[in-house]
Amino acid sequence: MKKYHADVIIIGGGIAGITAAIELMNDGKSVVLLDRDHEKELGGLAKLSFGGMFFVDTPIQRRTGIKDNADLALRDWHSVAGFGEDDVIPKLWAEQYVHMCTDHVYRWLTKEHGTKFFPVVHWVERGLFKPGNSYPRFHIVWGTGKGLTDDLIRSMNGHVKREKLLTQYYRHKAEDLIVENDRVVGVNGIDEEGDQTFQAFGENVIVATGGLGGSIEKVRENWYKPWGQPPKTILNGSHIYAIGDMHDAVKKISGNVTHLDWNWHYAAGVRHPRPQWKDHGLSLIPPKSALWLNYRGERFGPIPLITSYDTRWLVEEICKQDKKYSWQVLNMKIMMKEFAVSGAESNASMRDKKLFGFVRDILFGNKALVNDMLNSPDFVTAHSLEELVDKMNALEGTDDVQIDAVKDAVGEYDGQIDRGQKFHTDEQLRRIAHARQYRGDKVRTCKFQKIVAPDAMPLVAIRESILSRKTLGGIQTDLESRVMATTTIGSQQPIPGLYAIGEAAGFGGGGMHGKGALEGTFLGGCVLTARVAAKSISGKKL
Repeated sequence: MKKYHADVIIIGGGIAGITAAIELMNDGKSVVLLDRDHEKELGGLAKLSFGGMFFVDTPIQRRTGIKDNADLALRDWHSVAGFGEDDVIPKLWAEQYVHMCTDHVYRWLTKEHGTKFFPVVHWVERGLFKPGNSYPRFHIVWGTGKGLTDDLIRSMNGHVKREKLLTQYYRHKAEDLIVENDRVVGVNGIDEEGDQTFQAFGENVIVATGGLGGSIEKVRENWYKPWGQPPKTILNGSHIYAIGDMHDAVKKISGNVTHLDWNWHYAAGVRHPRPQWKDHGLSLIPPKSALWLNYRGERFGPIPLITSYDTRWLVEEICKQDKKYSWQVLNMKIMMKEFAVSGAESNASMRDKKLFGFVRDILFGNKALVNDMLNSPDFVTAHSLEELVDKMNALEGTDDVQIDAVKDAVGEYDGQIDRGQKFHTDEQLRRIAHARQYRGDKVRTCKFQKIVAPDAMPLVAIRESILSRKTLGGIQTDLESRVMATTTIGSQQPIPGLYAIGEAAGFGGGGMHGKGALEGTFLGGCVLTARVAAKSISGKKL
C-alpha cells in the first residue's frame, strides 16, 4: 500500500481543489492533491464550462451604467432560492457569497492570477413570474472556463513554494475517509493507474470532488419529486467522475449531506456529435426566436418557453408533459444569428482568445459550430413544415408530432410578426423586444424573424432532452467550510479535520442556492468556499 503524508489532503482537482492548494501554499501548508482523472484533464468540470461568473458591483458593471449592490442581489437570490425555514446555513452562505464574491473572487482572480473578463456583462436568469437578476451580473471569462482553470493551474504550478509544499497524484480514486479519535485524518483509495491501494494522511482533509450529476443513476434516485417520474432520457452534461461517491463516504462517518434533489438541470440538452461517454450531452443556449414545442408539436403555453428568464421553470414545464422532452423549431437565419452552445469546446474563438474570430462569430454567426452541431442526431432540416414533421417523427420513431399543431403554432407566430411590433400580443415577441433593448442581447437576437420565410430556409428542428449538470445540494458546511455532523439542527457541530468545498458542498452550506440559481454562482462558489476553507485551516479569515 502506498502512503502519502501532508498537512492537508485535497480530494479533487477542479478549480475548488486548485484554489485551496494555492491558498494553503501561501500560508506555508504542505498539500497532497489527489485527482481521479489524467493530469491533462486537471480542472474538472470548470475546464469544460463557458466561464460565466456572478459578481456584484464590479468595475465592468459600473463602466456600463449598472448600479448594482449586495442588498439587491441578495433579495434577487432569495426570490429564486425557495429556501425553507430550516435552511439556516444555506441562507447564511448565500449572504456570505453575495457580500464577498467581488472582493474575494473577482479581484482575487484579476489581480493575483491575471484573469480577464469580457467587457459586456450578460443578463441571464432575469426572472419570469418573480424577480431574478435585476441587473446583468454574468461576467464571462475571456478564455471561457478553460482560461479560468489555465490561470489557476499556472499559479499553482508556478507557486514559489510548489516544489517544497505540493505533491500531485493522478488517477487516484478516493474511497473512504480515515477517522481516528473522532477526527478525520486521511483517506483510503485506489491508484487506478497502477491498480494499487493507497492511504493519504493529513491534519485536515478537504473534499472537492464535485456533485453527482455525472451519475445519471444517482440523478434519477434523487429526482425532485414534485416533477413526477424522471424523464426517460437524461443526457449527461456533467463530469464523468462527479458521481457522488465522496458524498457517500462523508455519510458513512455521520457527515450531513442535504438537498440532493436540488439540481440545476438544463432544458435544452442535445447529444454531442462526437460523444466521449454514454449519453454525452451539450447544453444549448436556446435561440430566443425559435418556437419551443412539446413532444406533440404543440407550443408551450399560455406562457411560451424562452431562454434567459428562469431555467428551472423551463425544466419544470417540460416535466409536466407525458413525454419529458421537447422540440425547438426555427430556420437557418435564426440559427446563424442566435444559436450557441454553452461550454469551452463550443466557443473556440473565445476559448482561444482570438478576438477577430470572436467578433466574426458575433457579427456573422458561428458557422463552424452550426455545421458541426447539424451532425448531432438531434437535429433535422427540411424545406417545408410537412417534410420537417416527417423527419421529426422519424427521428423519434413515433408519430407523436402532429402537423396541424406545428402549422398552428408557426402560423400564429408568423402572423403576429406580419402585423408589426405595435400590434404584438405574443409574449415571446414582447420579450424579444425587451431583450433587444440591452446591447448584450441585441447583437445576438433577431428582430422579429418569421419561422417560414423564403430567405431564411432551410427549416430546422432540434430535439431537446433534460441535461444533468450541477448539484445544488451537497455536504453541509458551516461558514468556514467545515463539514457538519448529522445531529439535531440546533446542536450541529463540525467534524474535526474535515472540510468540503465547491460543488461537493452544494457550493457552500450544502445548498446555498436553494432550489434555483442566478447563474454564474457555481464557479464563484467553488473559488470562495476553497479560499474560506484554506484560511480556516491556517487559522485566518478572508
